[in-house]
Amino acid sequence: MVLKSYYQWAAVALAGTATAQTSTTCNPMKKSCPANTGLNKYHFNADLTSGSLDHWKTTAGKVDSDDLGAKFTVAKQGDAPTLESEFYIFFGHVDVRMRTASGTGIISTWILESDDLDEIDWEQISTYDSKIQTDYFGKGNTTSYDREGTVAVSKPEDTFHTYSIDWTSERIEWSLDGKVERTLKYADAVGGQNYPQTPMRVRLGIWAGGDPDNEEGTIEWAGGTTDYSSGPFSMYIESVDIVNYNPAAAYEYTDMTGSYKSIKATNASMATNLSSDDSKSDDSKSGDSKSDDSSSSTTARRSASSPEGSASVSHSASPSPSAESAASSIRAVSAVVIALVSVIAGLVQF
Repeated sequence: MVLKSYYQWAAVALAGTATAQTSTTCNPMKKSCPANTGLNKYHFNADLTSGSLDHWKTTAGKVDSDDLGAKFTVAKQGDAPTLESEFYIFFGHVDVRMRTASGTGIISTWILESDDLDEIDWEQISTYDSKIQTDYFGKGNTTSYDREGTVAVSKPEDTFHTYSIDWTSERIEWSLDGKVERTLKYADAVGGQNYPQTPMRVRLGIWAGGDPDNEEGTIEWAGGTTDYSSGPFSMYIESVDIVNYNPAAAYEYTDMTGSYKSIKATNASMATNLSSDDSKSDDSKSGDSKSDDSSSSTTARRSASSPEGSASVSHSASPSPSAESAASSIRAVSAVVIALVSVIAGLVQF
């Protein structure tokens, strides 16, 4: 069986470091689990060119940062550096500015993944430098690999592009540089059975699909065997911009169905699956929770809190009008800022 996507990435990362958290530590469809730490605000932006990796946890390998952004490098067999957000979102819009790696069989990827193994992917295979793949999984179902799509992209190894996911309870849209390239409706994922629909974290990483120790089918999918002597191979993430359609301090699974209807979004004080005793930035005071370096299964848990105290947050299956308005406003302001920067740059050159 060809092990594609995050599942093969997870295996590589685990081989590289035994302490890497590259899969769920508690599946809420199998047993009772702590609530997920939520992003308790609509908007979160991470400028990874600043040198700061606040609100991100390195779960495998080493991730550096320079003026191009967070740098993920495969230099030798077993390398699979990975970052993971220290909070979950429950439906939302995510933009990732990424420049992919070169080489043969190197996979540059960013994904959304939940504790019950729902997953939404962007994956660029370095061997094929004019396209990128989209994919999704529901509840870790890998019985078939007919869910992927392919999007044409220009010079992804030389140019930063914005790879986006807009995710609601009704549909998922994958967009490249602001243009929608693929749409998946809830009903089209086996009547919703395989539709990603539970709170997710953002994961960013790189791995060698062409590693000579991988299964033959995986190496074939990756476009050939990776020659590490031609490396190192580096992917850059310039920024990550997130709009959370259901902001909350915590997301609680109220049963084991794995349905979005079973998720309770709340600002009440309760135990969550991530914790930290570290000091927090202004962003974390608005709802982002830091995580320590121990595994989720052994970490000491703290109560999630919020400016609203114990007020309950009503769950919305789709983006609320206020969420959609906030998202639209943020995108509009971003467009104006970009336009002003271009004008100023032109005047300076003149």
